[in-house]
Amino acid sequence: MAYNWFGAFLPGLLGHNGFTLKRVLITQFWGTEGLLGTGIGVSATYIFLFVLFGAFLKHSGFSKFINDFSLTLVGRTSGGPAKVAVVASALLGMINGSAIANVATTGTITIPLMKRTGYKKEFAGAVEAVASTGGQFCPPVMGAVAFVMSEFLNVSYTKVMLAAIVPAFLYYLGLLFSVHFEAKRLGLSGLSKENIPDAMKVLKEQGHLVIPLFSLIGLMIYGYTPIYAAVLSIFATIAASWLRKETRMTPAKIVAATVEGAKSAVSVGVCCVIIGVIIGTVTLTSMGLNMGYLILSVVNNDNLYFTGLLVMIMSTILGMGVPGVAAYVIVQAVAVPVLIDAHAIPLTAHLFCLIYACLSNITPPVAMSAYVAAGIAGSDQTKTGLWAVRLGLIGFIIPFFFLDNPILLIGVDPTATTAGTLWATFTASLGTVSLVAGLEGWLLQKCNILNE
Repeated sequence: MAYNWFGAFLPGLLGHNGFTLKRVLITQFWGTEGLLGTGIGVSATYIFLFVLFGAFLKHSGFSKFINDFSLTLVGRTSGGPAKVAVVASALLGMINGSAIANVATTGTITIPLMKRTGYKKEFAGAVEAVASTGGQFCPPVMGAVAFVMSEFLNVSYTKVMLAAIVPAFLYYLGLLFSVHFEAKRLGLSGLSKENIPDAMKVLKEQGHLVIPLFSLIGLMIYGYTPIYAAVLSIFATIAASWLRKETRMTPAKIVAATVEGAKSAVSVGVCCVIIGVIIGTVTLTSMGLNMGYLILSVVNNDNLYFTGLLVMIMSTILGMGVPGVAAYVIVQAVAVPVLIDAHAIPLTAHLFCLIYACLSNITPPVAMSAYVAAGIAGSDQTKTGLWAVRLGLIGFIIPFFFLDNPILLIGVDPTATTAGTLWATFTASLGTVSLVAGLEGWLLQKCNILNE
């Protein structure tokens, strides 16, 4: 707010001509880019309903089903508990849309399990933080941010969801191989057979809880609006829980889910309102354009990768300490125009900024997800944050894969063939595994001293 007036005294591109109190108030309170702009509009509709949907899933026992099912899939492999954390946190993180909340929810189960298996406490906390953070750009729900992006781009939700599939796949591929190689390096085994639930029993007793998720995805694929799909899926959650006595949602649980969902949605909504002040100021003072010109004055307009590097730094800083959706809303206002001016495709520019805004949750010095995980693990915050950056390193590289070569993004490059996309995904996967192997010092066996 101070910048609206005192920015007039700043020299160079960061300064402006100054504005009257009336002009500032009109922009902030009545303009489409201020307090009541796109951010709060999306928060009051899409985000509220999807956060509420996540709360209902949690109280229906869906979280327990995800953990049990993940155990049956990867529990007995090397480093099984860490892989359970990755799979469970990815599935839950894409629904609740808050990396911090996801760490607090699933981390209380997965982090102690990883520590008991033999992982260092810093590593255990970092795995949970990185896995929870990736859920915010993991299809099909993407923590509700896909709907915000589709609003800004004026494209269908399906197009945004398809574009994010390969980046999310590479991110979690890198994380899974990281925990696998670390387990091999430390000589850790999976959980014993008696600690692994029977897969058929889990599906029989809890499999019905996945019905709401299929309902949500199915309705949106068939063309219904996300709001319609979310509301019906909330009712589907209650109905599905009643299919078995053990999972039945009582009136008390329904009330608890409603209260918890509303509280979580309000916290995100307040962020979106306050962020409206930032966006209103950026729009009124042209700070976004000026920062873009400042970056472009440093680099050549045709040097897309150097521009992307500066935007990455700016996006990570702007997103620090802010929930995923809110971080994206801030970053896109400032950083997306810079990338588009450097000849990036709009969808790739938005996805580029989204990933870095989300990764600010694991980027020191304000790595909120890592700090919450460190609190649960009883580990050093700084060390946990640095481990998180190392484990999520592929996430910092992936956006540069598709920035100037969107063949990795399904449906974005009109000249791309299916075979070309598959080949690009395969080679990117090889690069991901190679990077992780180099960082961990292990591939099929211990690597030599050069790779350590």
